[in-house]
Amino acid sequence: MRRPADLALRPAGAADAAFLLALFASTRERELAHLPGGEAARKLFIRLQYAAQSHSYRSAFPDATLQLIALQGMPAGRMIVDRSGAFVHLVDLSLLPAYRNRGLGTALLRALLAEAAAGGRALRLQVDAANPAARLYERLGFEPLRTDGFHRVMEARAASSGK
Repeated sequence: MRRPADLALRPAGAADAAFLLALFASTRERELAHLPGGEAARKLFIRLQYAAQSHSYRSAFPDATLQLIALQGMPAGRMIVDRSGAFVHLVDLSLLPAYRNRGLGTALLRALLAEAAAGGRALRLQVDAANPAARLYERLGFEPLRTDGFHRVMEARAASSGK
């Protein structure tokens, strides 16, 4: 699939904070469904978990770029990529539920694969073992490097970028 012409990336800024928090919450809906304590507890949980994840990403990938994904000018997700090492590392790719399963992730991943290949590097990522996105990564040619029971580190090169 080609990248849609109306799909754009731009640097995320302070004005995007509320959207990024809502996006994070949308990726945790299954976990939140069983959280006791009502709406206030859920909001606190999300804020704390989002802050922890953001801190973890900044610590592990200080040179990564955080970009907002927009479709037809509307915020649809985020992509965090670290290009500073021997390989391109996709730290995070998240889309709002309404934008999932529409080929946007595939288009963005193919573009990253092409970028990595142009620099003679592989594209690497880590995925939760239970995340349905793992099937997409496999279809695009990502192969597991290691698994710790909860996460899989996967890598692909553009030459194997999809069937």
